[in-house]
Amino acid sequence: MRKWILILMLLSMGMVVFNALQVNWETPLSGDSSVAVIGIMAALCAFLLLLLLLLSKKVSKKINR
Repeated sequence: MRKWILILMLLSMGMVVFNALQVNWETPLSGDSSVAVIGIMAALCAFLLLLLLLLSKKVSKKINR
């Protein structure tokens, strides 16, 4: 399961980079740029949730020992 979490974290960071390249930084909240900004925020949220899952798995493993 650890490998899948790491792969999903890598994919979410890839989505952040892709969406960051799509943003028009002069007007980031207009047109298609707003969709890219929302995509960046969603990918960062997914990354943080996966990181939290990974850390909770480590903690539960230490508690069960």
